[in-house]
Amino acid sequence: MTKLNVYAVRHGQTYFNIYNKLQGWSNSPLTQKGIDDAHDAGKRLAQIKFAAAYSSDTTRAEQTAKVILGENQVSAVKVPETQPYFREQFYGSFEGTNMDAAWYSTGAPHGVPTFKAIVDKYSIGKAKDFMKEADPFHHAESDDEYWLRINKGIALIRSNDTLKDGDNVLLISHGNTLLSLMERFGQGKFDLSVRPANGSVTKLIVTDDDVTVDFYNQTD
Repeated sequence: MTKLNVYAVRHGQTYFNIYNKLQGWSNSPLTQKGIDDAHDAGKRLAQIKFAAAYSSDTTRAEQTAKVILGENQVSAVKVPETQPYFREQFYGSFEGTNMDAAWYSTGAPHGVPTFKAIVDKYSIGKAKDFMKEADPFHHAESDDEYWLRINKGIALIRSNDTLKDGDNVLLISHGNTLLSLMERFGQGKFDLSVRPANGSVTKLIVTDDDVTVDFYNQTD
């Protein structure tokens, strides 16, 4: 059985992060701190030899990936393969809106007016379903639609026939996507109320038929 070490990094800080806006599939540029976040993550991972690198196709993730790979001292890989499979959750008509207002509109009809309240009572998956329901256009991804896409990304990594047992893979993705991976594959061991910091590293172990979490939200 092939076992891959996937180092999943949240992109660096963006302007929408500062402004507390949902940015899902929308693009917001990295701030100077966001560029620094990427360099810091790159320095922490500088001695990890990556056999492959993947990134969400959003600008913030791709730029973060290139900075990290530029800092790496032992990998031949210098450019990530960008794929839409690794994007953040799509928030539909809530894209670009204030996060607190969006989650209030999403959860209040169910008696849970914040993202934390939704997750505490239900789950991150249910938050996706509630948002699709609240979106007047119903364009926001449901939990099933979301995982159909993410699972294609995991399958893409597994199908890379250049990778061998024990190889390290870099993956640049997004905060809510990392939380969703923790919820599904973390076996209840992690505090999902702690949002991954920009530039933080979460390590996943991906085998032929399973995904587990080795550590979560490491910034040191």
